[in-house]
Amino acid sequence: MLKKILRLSFYLFIFTLIFACKKKKTANATVKMQEFITEISVYAREFDSDFIIIPQNGAELVYINGEQENGVNSAFISQINAFGMEELYYNGEIEKDDYRINLLKTAGVKALVADFHNDNSAITNSYSYAAAEGWLAFPRTSDNYDYKNIPSFVYNENADNITNLNEAKNYLYLISTDNYSSKAAFLAAIQATNYDAIIIDAFYQDALFTSAEINALKVKANGAQRIVIAYMSIGSAEKYRYYWQEKWRKGKPNWLKKKYAGYKDELWVEFWNPEWKSIIYGNEQSYTKKIIEAGFDGTYLDNVEAFYFLYHRK
Repeated sequence: MLKKILRLSFYLFIFTLIFACKKKKTANATVKMQEFITEISVYAREFDSDFIIIPQNGAELVYINGEQENGVNSAFISQINAFGMEELYYNGEIEKDDYRINLLKTAGVKALVADFHNDNSAITNSYSYAAAEGWLAFPRTSDNYDYKNIPSFVYNENADNITNLNEAKNYLYLISTDNYSSKAAFLAAIQATNYDAIIIDAFYQDALFTSAEINALKVKANGAQRIVIAYMSIGSAEKYRYYWQEKWRKGKPNWLKKKYAGYKDELWVEFWNPEWKSIIYGNEQSYTKKIIEAGFDGTYLDNVEAFYFLYHRK
C-alpha cells in the first residue's frame, strides 16, 4: 500500500512539474508574441503612420503577460487596431464564448468577428451580437468555411468614405481565391461590392498584388472609399510562400518547430527566432514590406496563437 501511495505521489509530482514547465514556457512565449506584433507595427508605421494591425485570435495578448489578472497591456494595445476573432458567438451551433468576449470588452478592444453557422437562420444574431459591442461581424456557413465566397448581402451597406477601421460598418474576409478563374475575375468580384473593409491575401497564387490593383480595390462599387488589408501568417510558415526553400522541413531550420494539425502545408514556427523575424519584417524582401509596397492599408496577422500551440498540442 505504501509503495502505491509513493508511486502515486511521484507521478503527481512529475505531472505538476511538467504542467508548471509548460505554463512557464507559454507565459514566456506570450510575451514574445506581444513583442513580435509590436515590432511589426513599429516597423510598418515607419512607412505609414496609419497602418492597421489586426491579430487574429489569442485575445489573452491584450493583457500583461497574457493574464487578465495582471491588467491591460496598454503599450501593446496602442500598437494594434482590433482583434480578429473566429467563432466567438457561433461554432456551428450557438456556443457563446463569454471568456474571450470578456477579455476584449474589459480591455476595450474592437473585434472583427468571423462566426461559423450550421445554417443561415442565426446569421442575423451574429450581426446583432457584434453590433451591440460596437464590433463587426462576418458570418459564415458551410459553403464559406474557408473564406472563399463573397456573401450577397452586405450588412449596414453604405456610401460613406471609409478611411480607417473605426469608420467601417462591415467587412469582407476573402483569403481564398479557389472560386475564381483568374486574378482579374477575383478583383472584379470585389470591386463590384460595397464592403467598407476588405481582408484578402497579399498574393494571387505566387504573384503579389500591385499597388494599382490594390488602389482600385479601395473604391467601392458606389464610388466611396474603403480600406484594404492583407492577410499574413506570423505564427506558422507556409510552404507555398515566396520565402519557402525546397530543402526546408520540420527541424531544418531549427525554428520550424511543429506540424500544424489539419494543415499539411504549414508548420508552427519559433516566431521569436531572428531568422523568422527577418522573413516577416525589417528589410526590403520581408513580407511586411511587400504588403506596404503593394499599397495595403494594414495587415491581418494569423496564427498569433503559436504562443500556446507550440507547447500544448502534438
